[in-house]
Amino acid sequence: MEKNFTPTQYFTFFIATDEYAIEILRVREIITYDFLTRVPKTPLWIKGVINLRGRVVPVIDLALKFGLAESKPTKWTCIVIVENYYEQEQTLLGIMVDYVNQVVDFSSDDIENVPDFGVKIKLNYLLGMGKVGKKFVLILDIVKILSEEELVIINQLPDSKTFIEPVEEIQENQEVENQQENNHNNN
Repeated sequence: MEKNFTPTQYFTFFIATDEYAIEILRVREIITYDFLTRVPKTPLWIKGVINLRGRVVPVIDLALKFGLAESKPTKWTCIVIVENYYEQEQTLLGIMVDYVNQVVDFSSDDIENVPDFGVKIKLNYLLGMGKVGKKFVLILDIVKILSEEELVIINQLPDSKTFIEPVEEIQENQEVENQQENNHNNN
């Protein structure tokens, strides 16, 4: 694999014990892990969809996608909303991460080729390995994380007109349950 990257800022995050990075210009926003609506008959690595200001955004578990153990939500779990493209059209995708870390500047000298051994994920997902101090960060190629067939599956998920009401209803029910629990705890 030859070096194929642009020296720029990268956003880093952890999945299990491994640190990954994606180009910061691909990151739209970071939100706390909250309600997900599971969509039947989708691959396990598609955790569900969220309602992001009226837009249905699929959320994937990169750990499962990479063949690692499923990520279990904690108080540090976040969903990183990234821009991707399908048939030359911009789409949003949520990536479930164990926790976010930092933004780093990688120059050409900071990036190394990916070795042919010891990497837990397919090499075509990676642009390179960025040096941060004494360790390396795996730099993901966000466009290559999903195959063409997988993008088709994601883009066939129900649109926002189909899903907004159930998502909002679940959120309202959860708010009522939280309020009832708080009232119960105060009594």
